[in-house]
Amino acid sequence: MSSSTAGHRIVIVGGGAGGLELATRLGRSLGKRGRAQVTLVDASLTHIWKPLLHEVAAGTLDSGEDALDYLSQAQRHHFRYQYGRMIGLDRERKAVRLAPFKDTEGREVVPERDLEYDTLVIAVGSVSNHFGTPGAAEHCLYLDDSAQAERFQQMLVKSFLRAQVQETAIDDSQLSVAIVGGGATGVELAAELRNAARKAVGYGLDRIDPETDLRLTVIEAADRVLPALSPGLSIKTRKQLDELGVKVMTGSKVTEVNEKGMLLESGDFIPAHMRVWSAGVKGPDWLSELGDLETNRSNQLVINEYLQTTADNDIYAIGDCASLVLPGHDAPLPPRAQTASQQASYLNKALGKRLRGQQPDAFTYKDYGSLISLSEDHAVGRLMGGLFGSLMLEGMLARGAYNMLYRKHLAAVHGLFRMLVLITLHGLFKRTRPRLKLH
Repeated sequence: MSSSTAGHRIVIVGGGAGGLELATRLGRSLGKRGRAQVTLVDASLTHIWKPLLHEVAAGTLDSGEDALDYLSQAQRHHFRYQYGRMIGLDRERKAVRLAPFKDTEGREVVPERDLEYDTLVIAVGSVSNHFGTPGAAEHCLYLDDSAQAERFQQMLVKSFLRAQVQETAIDDSQLSVAIVGGGATGVELAAELRNAARKAVGYGLDRIDPETDLRLTVIEAADRVLPALSPGLSIKTRKQLDELGVKVMTGSKVTEVNEKGMLLESGDFIPAHMRVWSAGVKGPDWLSELGDLETNRSNQLVINEYLQTTADNDIYAIGDCASLVLPGHDAPLPPRAQTASQQASYLNKALGKRLRGQQPDAFTYKDYGSLISLSEDHAVGRLMGGLFGSLMLEGMLARGAYNMLYRKHLAAVHGLFRMLVLITLHGLFKRTRPRLKLH
């Protein structure tokens, strides 16, 4: 690595939780002081914290009002932003290839172009993995980004409005939603949809019975929901889903999807007007063909304990698109927001040391537990570390802890003072905004 750092170009591809936090931290620590030129690349103009996408899908969170503008963030925190989608990598020239940008009428606004780097960080997140299930790609909705969540929300609103004005009775499958995957996204979406239906009645959609007309089914191949988390947390979550009237089918594998519902391995058919796939994640397919970088079976980039790709020490990867097995562990780190955030915090310090010619320490991961949102005033979870070791939470206390996770993210990208201002304003606006997005 060159000893001259003033012109050192750090390019971060992907503006999710990890990428945005890293760009912001590096902008403050290196960009502001002129020690490096930091550039963030993303295929969207705005950022929504991914753990909130189930609320966007249900309409209980308006992405237009809660999104963060990348251009504004870049200007405020001393980094650059480029709108674009990565489509290639030239490791010899040290350049990222970006796809052309076209307007809604198909006219090219920005041509295909190269962006040169000295250090590259890939933080493009993950996409849902339907494991090649027939019909899943064509007939399922996904919640990989805000655009997909908004598409689901629009379908839900139209279904509510159609049911309200139709002359015939609401049939059993008309407002049915089947969710494949009993992980965090699946169970949080199911709970939030019940919450949204109850709110819809308060806006005049009183022909809809939110408890019986909206039929919610969660289908999980494992023997319990939240199979990656503790059995105690799984039991508490299942109890809450039962109380919300969500039908949970564990030990059930979907073998085919069509426009009317889901076919299970058992031969049972689950009718569903809306079908959501949230079982499993993988890296975007194009990662497996990127500059001969090593990937695993899930298209994730394999990285070492310094978060570097195994084939190139100048290319790093963080978040869901990366696979890291730490010494003494049998499995890769979990694809969670806290993993990406910890990696962003580490890499901010590690790259600073590397530019000074120092060897950084290896990355270490701390599991702080898991929290599952089940309504605006209820959550369940287990916190780890601190004074109490492992602590199970439920109800309002768990919901408060869940809210703190988002505030921690806001503090990382805005600073503590601005985070407090945003939270205060959000509390004030909450009293005047509609509690459910119905447009």
